[in-house]
Amino acid sequence: MHTFLRLLVITLLLLPGFSVKGQSLYSRAFGKVSDEPIIFLHGGPGSSAVYFEATTAQKLADVGFYVIIYDRRGEGRSKDSTARMNYEEFFEDLNTIYRKYHLSRAHLIGFSFGGLVTTLYAEKHPEKVKSIVLASALVSQQASYNTILQSVKRIYEDQKDTTNLAQIKTIREMDTHSLPYRTAVFAHASKNGFFSLPKPDLEARQIYSTYPTDTLITRYVKNDRAVETLWQNETRKNIDVTPVFKKLRNTNIPIYAIYGKQDGLYSKKQIADLTHIIGNSRLVYLDNCSHTCFVDQQAKFIKALKFWLQ
Repeated sequence: MHTFLRLLVITLLLLPGFSVKGQSLYSRAFGKVSDEPIIFLHGGPGSSAVYFEATTAQKLADVGFYVIIYDRRGEGRSKDSTARMNYEEFFEDLNTIYRKYHLSRAHLIGFSFGGLVTTLYAEKHPEKVKSIVLASALVSQQASYNTILQSVKRIYEDQKDTTNLAQIKTIREMDTHSLPYRTAVFAHASKNGFFSLPKPDLEARQIYSTYPTDTLITRYVKNDRAVETLWQNETRKNIDVTPVFKKLRNTNIPIYAIYGKQDGLYSKKQIADLTHIIGNSRLVYLDNCSHTCFVDQQAKFIKALKFWLQ
C-alpha cells in the first residue's frame, strides 16, 4: 500500500495542472530526468509559455536537456483571479516548480519580461541557479522604452506623420513609471512591427505556419489585465537589472544571452553594453531574428544552448 501511495503522489505531481499549497500552476516536462535541467520563464506579464512549449521545448529535450515549462500564477493556463502578479509571487511560483520536479539547481531561460524575473530570482536564490540564459530579455526597461521611442520617431519623421510625432512628444512628457506610459510605448512598437520579423527564413516560416492549427496555441487566452494587476501590486515598475548581473558574476553564475538584430526593443548600444558585462563568447546576436528568437532562428538558438550548457 505504501508503494502504491508513493506512486500515486509522483503521478499527481507530474500532472500539468497539479496544485501545490493552493497554487494551481500549469507545467510540463520534456526529456529525461537525468539530463541537464532547464526551466523556461515566459514573457508578459499576461503571457504564457505556450509558444515555447509548442515549438521548441521538445526539440531542446531531444538534444539532451530536461526541459520544464510553466505559466505563472494568473497567466496563461495557470488561471487564478486572486493572483497578485508581483515579483515575490513570481519567485514563489518558480520555487513551486523546483519542488514539483525535485530540482535543487537548474538553468533558467528568461524570455522577454521573464528575463527580469529570472535575474531577480537568481539574485535572491543563487544556490538554485546553474546559469541564466537571457532570450530577447529585458535588462533596462527604460533603455528599451527609449529605443522604441527613438526608432518610431525616425519612422514618423521619414513619413512626415505629424499626428504620431505629436503623440511621441506627449509620451516623452509622461511619468515613465506609469502604466499609461508603458502602454503607449508598446502600442507604437506593435504598430510598427517591432516584435515580428518581416521576412522570416524557411525554417521560421514553417514553424509559424503551425500556429493556426496547433491547439496549444489556438486555445490560449491572454490575461489582458495582468500588466494592470502588476502595476497595482508591485513597486518595481521600471527597473534596470544591470547591477544584478555584476553582482551575480561574484557568485559564479554564468550569464548567457541570445538576441535578434531585428528585435525593435534593443539598440546596438544595449547589446554592446550587455556584451561588455557578460563577455563576447556568452552572447549570440542573430541576424534575421526578431523578438521570438527561439522560433526566428530556432536551430541556432538550440545550438547555442547545447554549446553553453552541456
